Amino acid sequence: MNHMNNRIWLSLAHMGGHEQQFIKEAFDTNWVVPLGPNVDGFEKDIESYLGEERYVVALNAGTAALHLGLVLLDVKPGDEVICQSFTFSASANPVTYLGAKPVFVDSEPDTWNISPQLLEEAILDRKKKTGKFPKAIIPVHLYGMPAKMYEIMVISQKYGIPVLEDAAEALGSTYSGQKCGTFGDLGVLSFNGNKVITTSGGGALICRTKEDAVRAKFFATQARDNAIHYQHSHIGYNYRLSNICAGIGRGQMFVLDEHIARRREIHSIYCNLLKDVPGIRVMKNPTENINSIYWLTCILIDSKIFGKTREEVCLHLKNHNIESRPLWKPMHLQPVFANAVSYENGVSENLFNNGLCLPSGSSLSDDDINQIFETIIINADM
Repeated sequence: MNHMNNRIWLSLAHMGGHEQQFIKEAFDTNWVVPLGPNVDGFEKDIESYLGEERYVVALNAGTAALHLGLVLLDVKPGDEVICQSFTFSASANPVTYLGAKPVFVDSEPDTWNISPQLLEEAILDRKKKTGKFPKAIIPVHLYGMPAKMYEIMVISQKYGIPVLEDAAEALGSTYSGQKCGTFGDLGVLSFNGNKVITTSGGGALICRTKEDAVRAKFFATQARDNAIHYQHSHIGYNYRLSNICAGIGRGQMFVLDEHIARRREIHSIYCNLLKDVPGIRVMKNPTENINSIYWLTCILIDSKIFGKTREEVCLHLKNHNIESRPLWKPMHLQPVFANAVSYENGVSENLFNNGLCLPSGSSLSDDDINQIFETIIINADM
């Protein structure tokens, strides 16, 4: 067994070397506050990377971006918001911050993301039961895999329900060549420490109009009115990204393409190694127009064929100093959302029971991946 310092982690932050110059600049100029040139520069960098006409607001977390997105969409207490059930809780928590109610919709098997068919059924059923349509839809691009955004946006436009697109795990993923995060009325990114690039902690709201970006910045800086004294006509939040953290982000933008290329390469090495292993299936792009960054490479384990359960493989990896993680437990199965309405088809529950995320960080070597593979298939000492 390896020593702890040789532990293989799921997805570590990976610095490129340019970060220090922007951080140093922030210190040298005393811009150590939640605003400044690095914040402006980082926002511009992301805007040009996304390649559409979008306005980016840098915030201190992806969760903050989701919360502000819902504020901009005027979600109020008692409103219903449709959320993808198969996701991390941060996709749904902000709905409850506003006193609104999440309505969970299950996944389709191609991308593992929200099922467009079930989404439409849920919308019509909510209208029938409550007399009104849900206020927003939050699809998620899980593990970097793009959701079926064309179908989702058609449904959104059909019923006039705006989309807040959670691309926290999918910076750089594309659907028919268009970057994830740019399909919805608003989009969300995360720069948490385990993401493709990081600002330590951080996120961003992607807006279609300059007006929305200005409003988002207003709410993110305590909603102070334009007066000499401190005057407030709205409830505000303290959500802006610090200039120092934005400096890390600016440095990371230099290596974003490199990090994405490496994650895709790691995924293809896993595919190659595991292709002939009975009972193990690697999650892949289901169609040619879907291009995931493979933030995490995920596998499904058929225990009847493979001979071991997901749980046993996870513990076996842990005993060999390798971090892996079960797929997200769906929100409709979480104790905190026990009373929420949900529309289920069994897909996400099956994925949760049989799926595992493998180490996928861009700093991993080919030898690391081989070691993980060998540990998975050597069952003798399990």
